[in-house]
Amino acid sequence: MKDKNLALAGVFQASELVRQAACHGTWSGYAATSCLNSLFMLEAASIEEIFGSKQRMRLGVETLMAVLQGDNHYADTLRYSVGLLQLQRKFSRSGKLQDEVGDNLVKISASGQDLEQHQREDSQAHEIAQLYAHTISQMSPRIVVSGKPQYLQNERTTDWIRTLLMAGIRSATLWQQMGGGRFELMFGRKNILRDVEQFLMG
Repeated sequence: MKDKNLALAGVFQASELVRQAACHGTWSGYAATSCLNSLFMLEAASIEEIFGSKQRMRLGVETLMAVLQGDNHYADTLRYSVGLLQLQRKFSRSGKLQDEVGDNLVKISASGQDLEQHQREDSQAHEIAQLYAHTISQMSPRIVVSGKPQYLQNERTTDWIRTLLMAGIRSATLWQQMGGGRFELMFGRKNILRDVEQFLMG
């Protein structure tokens, strides 16, 4: 699968996990770990190094395919993805904000190393959520997450939602760096879909 389209699938993976968390209070931990780790791979040499492996992106690839095929079940996921792509364009124009986020992610990546994996990931997600709240969240258009109040009022869930949104910005940045843009999303859907189908068949 083309690296550029895998980066786009990363945006949809993060967005679909946000939808799962907000609507069901649970989400795919395997896919979420991939999203979290992608935030710490700031100097990675390849897409696979950033996401762990292509199989870790399967949820994002399947979601991207469903959206391209017009599946209304993913309406919120599509809305979040479009919002992330818009936010990323603004984020990319603010060197100061990029430096602040990057410097903090380096610090967070080194934290909690003495904890078990799930505790470390929850702790890091809490720190990233705070970083998101006073950086990305201050930009417009703000992404309004829809879901059930009992989940949206749970601190662990909201920490992960913000972390996943930050991961979506990371994937959107990769996509842009590889030449992705609105024109391609509007007029290049058939090519993206063909690439996605080949990936899933393989």
